[in-house]
Amino acid sequence: MEKQFDLELEDLRRNLMTMSGMTEEAISKAILSLERLSPELAQEVIAADSRIDKQELEIDEETFVLIVRHQPVAGDLRLIMMAAKIGTELERIADLAVDIAQRTLEIAGQPLLKPLEDLPKLARLAQKMVRESVLSFVNLDADLARSVCSQDDEADFLRDAVYKELMEIVSKDGRLVTRAVPLILVSRHLERICDHATNIAEDVVFLVEAKMIKHTQKEL
Repeated sequence: MEKQFDLELEDLRRNLMTMSGMTEEAISKAILSLERLSPELAQEVIAADSRIDKQELEIDEETFVLIVRHQPVAGDLRLIMMAAKIGTELERIADLAVDIAQRTLEIAGQPLLKPLEDLPKLARLAQKMVRESVLSFVNLDADLARSVCSQDDEADFLRDAVYKELMEIVSKDGRLVTRAVPLILVSRHLERICDHATNIAEDVVFLVEAKMIKHTQKEL
């Protein structure tokens, strides 16, 4: 029975990594749709969201079956419950990728207000944080989780840089505000993705070390 439990737990970990990869791809394709002002790519992100939703439901079902079938306690139970929570975080991240795609649809057909520099940087950071946060859970790696948490300040910095630059442009020509607002929203969507990755990483630290680090990143 214990061997069967371990096999099912490993399958749960693999499914989480699969969902993480799907979510990373959604972020990547969403930001690419913005760079290219491609409605087609944006629609692909929106269409793929249902598959990510389905993956979350499958993970929820797996965690339920594991609990009912094996009645785990203590550490094993916390591990399974956290897997379900990560599935929820990843689904929310995928929803934010859809939000980015929708911003593309809003401004498609118009030239970009400015060359995108900080937004792709923020997108790459968001993908990295998502990937590493889930990996820290799969490997129960508190050090990697802390590394993810430490990157959140960089995400805030890049979001603020985008906002400042766009507001400077709008202050010189108010007619450009309708083209600036979607880009500001994209920066916020990406920063929120980083926040969700940080949530996962903070929970990993608690799972591994029984130490609460939420709201205390400066002490890391």
